[in-house]
Amino acid sequence: MSSVTSSWRQRRQAARTRRAIDRALARTSSPAMRDDLLTLANGSLPSMYVR
Repeated sequence: MSSVTSSWRQRRQAARTRRAIDRALARTSSPAMRDDLLTLANGSLPSMYVR
């Protein structure tokens, strides 16, 4: 597999993960749950969800 294909797949996976995290954050019912989700998200995508 070429490096271009590999990079594309990694970007697509990161985009799917970001969208899933955004959907989960939108559905949270409490600020504590939102904080927990952000903590988990920072572990997988630190540059995207640091607040």
